[in-house]
Amino acid sequence: FALAFLIKLPVFPFHTWLPDAHVEAPTPGSVLLASVLLKLGGYGFLRFLLPLFPHAATHPTIVGILMFLGIMGIIYCAWVAAVQPDAKKLIAYTSVSHMGFVVLGIFALTIQGAQGAMIVMLSHGLSTGAMFLLLGMLYERRHTRLIADFGGLAAVAPLMATAFIITAFASIGLPGTSGFIGEFLALLGTFQTHPWVAIIAATGVIFAAYYMLPMVQRIWFNRLDHPENERLPDLSRREIAVLAPLIAGMIWMGVYPKPFLDRTEQTLVQVLETVEIRTSPGMAALNVLPPAPQAADPGAAVQ
Repeated sequence: FALAFLIKLPVFPFHTWLPDAHVEAPTPGSVLLASVLLKLGGYGFLRFLLPLFPHAATHPTIVGILMFLGIMGIIYCAWVAAVQPDAKKLIAYTSVSHMGFVVLGIFALTIQGAQGAMIVMLSHGLSTGAMFLLLGMLYERRHTRLIADFGGLAAVAPLMATAFIITAFASIGLPGTSGFIGEFLALLGTFQTHPWVAIIAATGVIFAAYYMLPMVQRIWFNRLDHPENERLPDLSRREIAVLAPLIAGMIWMGVYPKPFLDRTEQTLVQVLETVEIRTSPGMAALNVLPPAPQAADPGAAVQ
């Protein structure tokens, strides 16, 4: 079970299929793969692996191995993403890096970590799906995905540049976006049980800025060196209609995440209870469980 879900998520070192799959897939295929299909791995961990194998899921050796793989995915794939010349392959490696936070959050076995993993998956579906859509729109206009072939596009396509920058900020985890809430909760939950793991994994946020911001700068804010870029059309109404709900979701989840947390907390508490994890400190902090009803006093009714 674990191996199947590790490949599907994917987690280092079982991630090698994902970059090539994204590069070869058309834009709708990449959007579907990033937004929906990868999340089946995290869903499988929460709904099948933990309830069916609670003792294995809490074994220190197994948890330690999975934590190590999560950290390696966060850091290694961030460095690999930073040197990719193909924008689509760069975003593919960022997916592996983000899924490392999902692994840490789930196997921290705390309510904050589990909720963080859920929010990371939701946020990743919005931000990476929007990013692949934007890269597909650029490819339709320029027929290339090489970062070096772009430059200065913000001057000719300001709406597309704005959408791209907001999406990049959500992918980095900027406060006020969906990415921040998920990564913060995942790291907070991990810190409760594995402090040093959380401290090391927190460097992944810095690495995210290291690979994402240079790509934004090279595509949108360099000089217009290529004549083809000077005639690049901006977003059409149809493209705006497609991107607007995704961007609105990133901002909504980042500014007001309570509806998403409320929808997941009871289910996640039940999952954690099945693996016999003491979650009472985390539940008290997040008000996960309602107070137990008090028995009525028969004597008071008679009086």
